[in-house]
Amino acid sequence: MARMKGADLITEYLVRSKVPYVFGICGHGNVGMLDSLYHARDRIKMVSPRHEQVSVHMADAYFRVRHEPVATLTSCGPGSCNIVMPLATALSDSSAVLAITANVATQQFNRSPFQEINRHFQADFPNIVRPVVKRSFQPTRVDMLPLSMRQAMTTMLSGRPGPVNVDVPYNVFQEEDDVEVPPPPPPLHAQRSGASPEQVAAAYELIAKAKRPVLFIGHGVTLSEASAELTELVRRLRIPVISSPNGMGCLDMEDKLSLGFIGRNGAYPANEAGRRADLVIAIGARFDDRSASSWLPGYSWNFPQSKLIHVDLDPDEIGRNYPPDLGILADARTFLRQVLAEIERRAPHRDGVLEAWHAMIRQWQAEWTTFTSPNFDIHASPIRPERVVADCRAVLPDDTILACDVGVNHNWYMQFWKARRPQTMLNSWGFSGMGFGAAGVLGAKLAAPDRPCVAIAGDGCFTMVPHVLCTAVEYDIPVVWVVWNNFAWASIRDIQMGMFGGRELGTAFRQGANNKPYNPDFAGWARASGVEGMTIAKSEDFKGALEHAVKSNKPFLLDVHVDAEVRPPATGAWQLPPTPHKEPVFGKRWLPGEPVPAK
Repeated sequence: MARMKGADLITEYLVRSKVPYVFGICGHGNVGMLDSLYHARDRIKMVSPRHEQVSVHMADAYFRVRHEPVATLTSCGPGSCNIVMPLATALSDSSAVLAITANVATQQFNRSPFQEINRHFQADFPNIVRPVVKRSFQPTRVDMLPLSMRQAMTTMLSGRPGPVNVDVPYNVFQEEDDVEVPPPPPPLHAQRSGASPEQVAAAYELIAKAKRPVLFIGHGVTLSEASAELTELVRRLRIPVISSPNGMGCLDMEDKLSLGFIGRNGAYPANEAGRRADLVIAIGARFDDRSASSWLPGYSWNFPQSKLIHVDLDPDEIGRNYPPDLGILADARTFLRQVLAEIERRAPHRDGVLEAWHAMIRQWQAEWTTFTSPNFDIHASPIRPERVVADCRAVLPDDTILACDVGVNHNWYMQFWKARRPQTMLNSWGFSGMGFGAAGVLGAKLAAPDRPCVAIAGDGCFTMVPHVLCTAVEYDIPVVWVVWNNFAWASIRDIQMGMFGGRELGTAFRQGANNKPYNPDFAGWARASGVEGMTIAKSEDFKGALEHAVKSNKPFLLDVHVDAEVRPPATGAWQLPPTPHKEPVFGKRWLPGEPVPAK
């Protein structure tokens, strides 16, 4: 043991755990930790964005790209309260973040010192943050830190990963004790549970009997780094793949058996295959409302008429919305390897069994292409959304990391983006935190400095975190922001107008009495911050501008004026009870036993 300050122990543990960054904001509560990081600045780097929300989004995106965690650091009271939303975003999407927060000194607990929360319990930040982390720890002495840090890191990376909080009183950073730095935690994939032999055999039997099977993959496949195993299974069994946004790229989405996303804003072939499948093999995927057409039968899925194998690392997800015929608690990669081994052992002969199914899928893909492809070639001002997606696909290399913010821009990319590799399409899916893409792209670039990193951020999302421009300049982080400028909270405006007879209030950006569309000059805002900026109002100009921005290898913002009156074509449904849901724009609900619907 050595005599150490609490802050020095934390710093040394982070260094030994190979945590390269701390993203955080200073405050009087954490100055002792800042001093320790100063002395270790050649071994761990502090990056200080201009808002605490940004620090956690950065850490979240960093983990999604590398599957290695970084830490955040915030001070007492409001500073740490600012991370509640991004922690909820990370928790919903199973992203590991070590959130170190400061609190008031233990000697002052329950005396209402500056920024203490104590209405129900002393120094009560852990109760504020508890619903949005896997676990919150509050060591109140230096000798409690080794166990707290070890348990926090292990909890964060074990099972279904997620954020954890270590809440450290001010004095614990600076007081000393005889302590030993704990060993580093096991890495993310150190513990991989598998299915039992009986479950593997049962899954094989269901797959062997299926005539219209689909795989539904989610973030669990991405986190398990099971792309190779998934691709091999698809090659062996010729089963088409439907993907959640956070599973995109685990199978190359240019593959003919990749059907895209499912749900209201999914691709038509995915919804057709989902509602007509006789077997769904869901691996590391949640059946949330947006990927299940609000659980309305016949729009995306048809359970229990379709049989369901549901494989997940989290027992809470198995059977949450659809009772499975076979529920398996297992790691995605381990399960896929087990099934591949079973296939190898049994050497199945299924030539021709799925030909009719594949023919139907090819027909749906052709119909969808015929319906959508003409719009990708239209030049207009303001720019059609399809044109923005098409030009991004044409310009950006396959290894580009796309950080999508939430809103109507995200709906377009869910429907039409084709990720070629895993961990290249970052989405705030479960909690849909605005600002995730605009801020997270900074963390993504630090995780992958040799790859292009592009944020697709709506005008509403970007104006929530515009200070990301400052951070990119301060720390020389060469990312590109494509600001999807449609002068509205357009996704909510469309819901409001659709549900309430065309009325609109508070969802469009307009200036004063003249009621004209209004937004700041985003490109001018960027230039004022030291970032290159361009305004793009004509579709003919976007492709070249994006190519120039990426090649510049410096922070760059493109203010792209997009037509808000062109909406993604719904192919499923989404319901906000008690309001009736809308029918698909392309395709129709289908229930087993009904005739094939006409377009």
